[in-house]
Parts: sequence; C-alpha cells; structure tokens
Amino acid sequence: MDRTRWLAERRAAVEREYTAEGPTYDAYDPATPVHRRFVSRLIGSVAAGGSVLDAACGTAPYAGMVIEAGLGYVGADQSVGMLDVARAKWPDARFEHLNLQDLAFESSFDGVMCTDAMENVPPEEWPVVVSAFARALRPSGHLYLTMEEIDRAQIEEAFATLKAAGSPTVYGEVIEGETAGYHFYPDRERADLWLAAAGFRPIEHADEWLDGYGYRHLLLQRGG
Repeated sequence: MDRTRWLAERRAAVEREYTAEGPTYDAYDPATPVHRRFVSRLIGSVAAGGSVLDAACGTAPYAGMVIEAGLGYVGADQSVGMLDVARAKWPDARFEHLNLQDLAFESSFDGVMCTDAMENVPPEEWPVVVSAFARALRPSGHLYLTMEEIDRAQIEEAFATLKAAGSPTVYGEVIEGETAGYHFYPDRERADLWLAAAGFRPIEHADEWLDGYGYRHLLLQRGG
C-alpha cells in the first residue's frame, strides 16, 4: 500500500471513531485546568465584538467560555457525531462540518484554538493546517494550540512494529492504543519550524504531564 492511500485510511478510521464516540464523549472531560487557562488567555486577547474559531471543536467544551465572554464563536469538526452533540448543546452557535485540512477562512477571526487534535494530523499536512490557521486569523490575531506528547520509547516501539508490518509509516506515527486510529508526534523543533514558517511567533507556553501522556500548550500570535 502506498502512503497516500494508507493515510486516507487512517483519516477515515479517526473520523469513524470520533463519530461513534460523539454521543458519550462528554462523559470524558478533555478540559484540564491548563486548557481552560489558555482558552481564557486566548479570549482575553480578543477585543470586544471579536470572534473565535474553534478548529476541531469536537463536542465544543469551550464554546460556553467564548460565548459568555460576548464573542462570536464558530466551531468546525470533521466528525458528524461530535457536531451533533455540539449543536444540541449550543443551538444558536455556528458549526461547520470541515476537517482541519480543508479550512478555508480568510482573515475572519481574531482568535483560533485547536485543542487535542493536531496529533491526528500527519507530517505532510502539518504545514497545510497551521497555514490555514494563519489565514483564518486577522493580522496580529492569536492561536491557542495543543500538542499531545508521549514517551519516546512508545514512539520507537510503534515505529518498529509498523515498519515490520510493511506499513508506509514515518517516525512519530502511532496507530494503536488511545489514538482513534492515528497519531503523529513531531518533535518540538520540527513543530516550531512549521509554526514559524506559517508566520506565528510564541507568546506563552506550558507543559502538562498526565497519566502516561502530556500536552504542550502554546499561545502564539500571527504577524501583523
């Protein structure tokens, strides 16, 4: 199997998994205190009357924070199941059925957030997605992004297993365990280069380690 086909199958597997999990997903609260602190920082960077794009919004756990702040809110997700739940919770909010790779907003938002989703993006599409975030933002707008991280030994084991099975994988990809069918874990230097190439500069960061995995939280600003 060539890599393009393999990645298409992995993306379809992720979409199926999240659609199936949609009705019960809120039983698991993905929002840690650090997540909420960074969402608050993003909201605080947006002037009155501004708007926020929640890219890969899932069931929209942060929509209430944005709406209660008096800001416009748009959620986008590839999973119909997740969007059904989000729309039921926030019937007056705008939601779009879009994956990250197909975002096509142009200077439409003052803030963008993408939490707990970039791990589903393969390396070929990371530059595409972060460039789409930059285009969606107005000049000097802010992006809140999380990167999931796991122990390097797990990444190395997954790479060896996939290569042995003949998969067209690259280092950093994991498809077993709690991945919904596909995760990619770039090293920090590589991710930072992609973000810088898209025109972002770092404002604040925090590292958070949980039970067997962690998050790198990044608040970034698009160039003016």
